[in-house]
Amino acid sequence: MGSPGRPWTGFLALERSLLLLLLLFLGAAHSLRRADGAGAEQQIPLSVVKLWASAFGGEIRSIAAKYSGSQLLQKKYKEYEKDVTIEEIDGLQLVKKLAKIMEEMFHKKSEAVRRLVEAAEEAHLKHEFDADLQYEYFNAVLINERDEDGNFLELGKEFILEPNDHFNNLPVNVTLSDVQVPTNMYNKDPAIVNGVYWSESLNKVFVDNFDHDPSLIWQYFGSAKGFFRQYPGIKWEPDENGVIAFDCRNRKWYIQAATSPKDVVILVDVSGSMKGLRLTIAKQTVSSILDTLGDDDFFNIIAYNEELHYVEPCLNGTLVQADRANKEHFREHLDKLFAKGIGMLDIALVEAFNMLSDFNHTGQGSICSQAIMLVTDGAVDTYDAVFEKYNWPDRKVRIFTYLIGREAAFADNLKWMACANKGFFTQISTLADVQENVMEYLHVLSRPKVIDQEHDVVWTEAYVDSTLADDQGLVLMTTVAMPVFSKQNETRTSGILLGVVGTDVPVKELLKAIPKYKLGIHGYAFAITNNGYILTHPELRPLYEEGKKRRKPNYSSVDLSEVEWEDRDDVLRNAMVNRKTGKFSMEVKKTVDKGKRVLVMTNDYYYTDIKGTPFSLGVALSRGHGKYFFRGNVTIEEGLHDLEQPDVSLADEWSYCNTDLHPEHRQMTQLKAIKNYLTGKEPLLPCDKELIQEVLFDAVVSAPIEAYWTSLALNKSENSDKGVEVAFLGTRTGLSRVNLFVGPEQLTNQDFLTAGDKENIFNADHFPLWYRRAAEQIPGSFVYSIPFSTETANKSNVVTASTSIQLLDDRKSPVVAAVGIQMKLEFFQRKFWTASRQCTSLDGRCSISCDDDNINCYLIDNNGFILVSEDYTQTGRFFGEVEGAVMNKLLIMGSFKRITLYDYQAMCRTTKESSDSAHNLLNPYKAFFAAVKWIVTELVLFLVEFNLCNWWHSDLIAKAQRLKHTLEPCDTEYPAFVSERTIKETTGNIDCDDCFKSFVIQQIQNSNLFMVVVSNECECESVSPITMEPIEIRYNESLKCERLKSHKIRRRPESCHGFHPEENARECGGVLGLSAKPTLVVLPLFLAIFSR
Repeated sequence: MGSPGRPWTGFLALERSLLLLLLLFLGAAHSLRRADGAGAEQQIPLSVVKLWASAFGGEIRSIAAKYSGSQLLQKKYKEYEKDVTIEEIDGLQLVKKLAKIMEEMFHKKSEAVRRLVEAAEEAHLKHEFDADLQYEYFNAVLINERDEDGNFLELGKEFILEPNDHFNNLPVNVTLSDVQVPTNMYNKDPAIVNGVYWSESLNKVFVDNFDHDPSLIWQYFGSAKGFFRQYPGIKWEPDENGVIAFDCRNRKWYIQAATSPKDVVILVDVSGSMKGLRLTIAKQTVSSILDTLGDDDFFNIIAYNEELHYVEPCLNGTLVQADRANKEHFREHLDKLFAKGIGMLDIALVEAFNMLSDFNHTGQGSICSQAIMLVTDGAVDTYDAVFEKYNWPDRKVRIFTYLIGREAAFADNLKWMACANKGFFTQISTLADVQENVMEYLHVLSRPKVIDQEHDVVWTEAYVDSTLADDQGLVLMTTVAMPVFSKQNETRTSGILLGVVGTDVPVKELLKAIPKYKLGIHGYAFAITNNGYILTHPELRPLYEEGKKRRKPNYSSVDLSEVEWEDRDDVLRNAMVNRKTGKFSMEVKKTVDKGKRVLVMTNDYYYTDIKGTPFSLGVALSRGHGKYFFRGNVTIEEGLHDLEQPDVSLADEWSYCNTDLHPEHRQMTQLKAIKNYLTGKEPLLPCDKELIQEVLFDAVVSAPIEAYWTSLALNKSENSDKGVEVAFLGTRTGLSRVNLFVGPEQLTNQDFLTAGDKENIFNADHFPLWYRRAAEQIPGSFVYSIPFSTETANKSNVVTASTSIQLLDDRKSPVVAAVGIQMKLEFFQRKFWTASRQCTSLDGRCSISCDDDNINCYLIDNNGFILVSEDYTQTGRFFGEVEGAVMNKLLIMGSFKRITLYDYQAMCRTTKESSDSAHNLLNPYKAFFAAVKWIVTELVLFLVEFNLCNWWHSDLIAKAQRLKHTLEPCDTEYPAFVSERTIKETTGNIDCDDCFKSFVIQQIQNSNLFMVVVSNECECESVSPITMEPIEIRYNESLKCERLKSHKIRRRPESCHGFHPEENARECGGVLGLSAKPTLVVLPLFLAIFSR
């Protein structure tokens, strides 16, 4: 049987041999094809690309140099080289000097506030309360309002309002203040009328303060009774719901001035009896308590029934700082609470006492006041054994009890607990009662401070004041405030707080004190609070855009470590928080041009504290040209002559002379102020003599360029270079000159060099973008860029070219100026395509052309952005998005490098299920419930009686539970790309599976540009595009927990008034003192009928 199989065996062997030969043949053919393909793809001659690059580079540089006048300006500065002196900036002395100036400025504001305190306490001392007092005051909402018959409304008398430029042209009354009363309070309540009456005496002090310091803006008195007196008087407008939700007692400046820092544990009852509306009211009460906590406070929330439930399980047994992010985190968890079981208050109290004690021993908390807030619908015992063990006899932990609901069966127990522990008891029957009742605890905590008669000066972190919004957006403020006490002898041990006075200080006023010209092109000043939060920093971005500009939720608590993130060990931050004076250095990656480009440099940081405030000041100077300053000298006569030329302007936000101090100077331009100062018309005008001397020098040196530009414009032919539209220059002193080669209406980019284009003008934070980028280029070379797409489409249809002017030829030479031009993109691109049609052969037959179908030609800049492409839609895009394989190869070869950047102020889009029933829909100041605060009381009784509470609650949840698309604060990581300067040209081949892709990259001489020629016959789809899109950094649960638990170094406020042995604790609770508006009592009757 074996022999018949042998022929088949031979045949199979032959078949295998033939198959092997076939495979070898195919492999060889494939190799030959790849080799042929490689050879074909390498038909991009480097010499031709060099020729194109040289031709284009030479012509475009010639145009840029000719129309900018760069060589003329360089020559003029060189002529003065022997007459100038160069100095290295002493950063430490500079920051100390600035801190002293700011200290004096802050002291001036706090003295104005102190005068208000004295006047208010004196006026109250002389006043006797009159329950029947009738007094017509100027109500800020009702002023100038008339009824149908044309008569002024009650409390709405005529109140003269005139636009005032100091208040951004808002209509104000600078002779009188007026009074705002929250919507939920009765305008004519006796307590309010009496308070308004005696506080009228502040009007004179308001006016005197403003006369004494015309740089002051809003001054005000926030009363403990709820009204708010503001100077200058202004008209207040209700929101779309007819509500003014503002309550001064809920503002940070009020709470900070009224109380001392505190550690708080909130206990919320979630037993079965709390079901339905009671739990909703309890959640709103807890949320309102959180609103009253500030950055110097610490807290935790425990829900209890027969067991303890930490609202954030990660924070078991500890407290967390009450910054905005942490409070919002807890609010989200509050919505998840539900009621069941029985309440075991004793174990909750023991846990709270132990937690406060343990946390106090860590030294991380406030080390001042301590409190337990109990939110419940009743207590079956007084738990005196617990208090005896943990709190008596010192009673250092205050107990505040909030009885939820109308039932009063357990009120006595809760009131006893509060009174026995120096706290306060209130009953909250409706959602509308929440705000007013929560506020009571603040006045209890203020008692030790009042008895001590310690008028501590407090300063807030930076916040946005939308009232004074200007053309550039919302205005950042800090507030200085002081408490106002009752000095009547009979109330001394009661420690009665009358309110808080304060004034706002715009952060931009601080920036005016900073000599930007001494900080160099990339230098800046910044300030932080005792918690490490930014008061001012050029990288602080408080707004985001979604349809319109909005405030970021956490803009006021951005930590220094989130913008100076390269300092991973917080060395700089911690030194400043601890009020040290010193120096720190590190390499930084500073983004420019809307975060798309990065400049890598080494910064030296100098820092010190600002005495009399919780702030510390820092100055950052970049090494190299950024640390050197030079002084020139010209006569006043020749300097003024050249300064007054029509093409000259000065930086609007720089302070050459302080024109804010006197009203008659406010309309004066900086040029006019300098002239008046130098000619002796205004010898007392406070001016920076050194800056003025240098700006005169720059005016004289740069003066010849005006005649040069004029000559160019006159000799410019109709056809040659008509794409050049603007020439400009800027100097280190904020002086600018501009020349238009076309009519203003013909400019392609109408916003360029105007206030609407902040990136490209001198401002308080930074030099223009074209100046900063030019300074980092090799001297004599131009930097070219196109604007990234913005709202105005034609902005991207221009190319800006600029170059720096250095005084000396070494690295220490200050960059004294930058000059440039702006031209049409179409004109620029035409020059590129013309150059790329040249070839080396004598017969004019080019071996390769950008017109060929099998190659793509690009012009990219040093950050990888496309300026020229055959596909016009690719202009402005990142090269890696279009040619991912080539960009990847350039990164591997080292022609470009990727730099990872972080944004800790980002906003990310999230989709989540919102449950607004507790937090928004039932907020007493939101929409429906804002207008009908008393209706809830009546409805609760009705619903409970008919067992319809579940119907009420489920309906609200059905309305509120829905998917919500929002932008929320997040951390992101994204790349930026920079070319390697030492690489001038590169050729490369990319193996793309079954084909090769070849390319040539050639630097354009004297520029930041590269010509890239790529073969396009090989798609190379296996390599993904490279994008610059930010990626959200997502933290896992354990890391989130660690971040919550971590406490950055902070400095506690210097004063603490948590306890006073003479305090009278008998006033520890009762019914609400202020009455409701009569209209709001009647309104619920109608709404109860028609609301469903």
